[in-house]
Formats: sequence, structure tokens, C-alpha cells
Amino acid sequence: MPTAEPATEAGRQPYEVARDKKLHAATFFTPHEMATITTLVDIIIPKDEHSGSASDAKVPEFIEFIAKDMPDHQTPLRGGLRWLDVQSNARYGQPFVKCSSSQQLELVTKIAYPKKATPDMRAGVAFFNRMRDLTASGFFSSKMGMADIGYVGNSPNRWAGVPADVLKQYGMEQA
Repeated sequence: MPTAEPATEAGRQPYEVARDKKLHAATFFTPHEMATITTLVDIIIPKDEHSGSASDAKVPEFIEFIAKDMPDHQTPLRGGLRWLDVQSNARYGQPFVKCSSSQQLELVTKIAYPKKATPDMRAGVAFFNRMRDLTASGFFSSKMGMADIGYVGNSPNRWAGVPADVLKQYGMEQA
């Protein structure tokens, strides 16, 4: 799935803009993989009374971009998505995205808590840890995620000037 076109920004070199355009135009995940990612990220960060879900914040597109920008993620992500479908087919007779919400949650619960996971779930735990990290990174770096936690960015502190006692100490009292 092509991702959103990068904005033109001051201070960016032409080769950076060209590279980003190429990355945004490319597609890595299949439609089925993107549907699985969308389902999974919305389990990780669902919509609530404070904000929308991870997919509302375009986290699947963020993960697609990361997979294209950082190829070391490609094999673990694609392999993990396949692992999820293999497990889902073995347990429920259908791919993860076609399972009921309770079946999806049951399988995710087996891999979401590393200390409680059984040894046969090790590959799933590694995949889920990566997905959870990418989901949180994508969500909390989005406008929606920043608003959810009240992050306003860097802002200067209020400064009332040099304290009067310091000015007096150096003979610089104000009239």
C-alpha cells in the first residue's frame, strides 16, 4: 500500500525528498497482511473515550513505511504475520482477520505477556513485542497520540528576568 506523500519541508535535501517519494510509492505488505496489521494494532491500541484507535491514527501506514525504510523489519514482520495466520488456522480453522474478536484476543493473549507465554509461543512473543513497539511508536508520534497524552512539544519556560537579589549582588539594581 503506498503511503502518504511526504510534505515539502525546508532544510531537506533534494535526494532526501526523492528517497522519501520512492519509499512512499512502493508497496511492501499485501492487502491481507495490511488487514491483519490493522486488526492487530487496533487490539493493541483500541478506540476509547480519549482518542481513536491505532488505525484511526494511521499506524498501519506507519508500519508499512517503517518496513520499507528499515528493511531489517521486513522478515520478522512478514514472518510474524504468517505465524499468526498459521496459529489461527490451526486453532480456529481460518486466518486471524476472519476470526471472531474473542478468538483474536485469545490468541493475542498467548503472546502479549512474555513471562506467561509457553515455549511454543516464543516466535509469536517476539513478533508481538515488535508489533507493540511499532504500534506505540506510530500512535504516540501521531497528532492523535500526542493529543491523547497531552504532549504539546517543546515550549519555553516563563522567565521573569534575573532575580533582584542577584542584580543587587552585582550592583545592577534596576531603578
